[in-house]
Amino acid sequence: MSDESQILTANTAFYTAFAAGDFAALAALWADRDGISCIHPGWPAIVGRTAVIGSWRDILANPSRPQIVCADPHAIVDGDHGHVLCIELVDGAALAASNHFARIDGRWRMVHHQSSPIAQLATPDDDPDGHSLH
Repeated sequence: MSDESQILTANTAFYTAFAAGDFAALAALWADRDGISCIHPGWPAIVGRTAVIGSWRDILANPSRPQIVCADPHAIVDGDHGHVLCIELVDGAALAASNHFARIDGRWRMVHHQSSPIAQLATPDDDPDGHSLH
């Protein structure tokens, strides 16, 4: 399996764990180090494993947490680092998201997640190179 496919698989596992409310699975996807970070929409930056994982625990514990669907994922790999750019569809709103990964002990682990609102979704007609992410 290519690095790009492996990162896309890890990215899918992240959204699957979120959708299932599976905190243990979601926490296991993150690197076990303090140099991880996260920026949830409308939140300040969160740095450090305890704070990042705690934010996800709190979100998943909320019975009215939003449903999130990952659309149009695109993996970019550079050695032992890579990221996935995608659109998150959150209760009908579109967010631009980036999920950053590092290869640690042969496994792609998350080191950063960020998502933020976007004005509108781009279509393939908007981009002459055929990319729908801007």
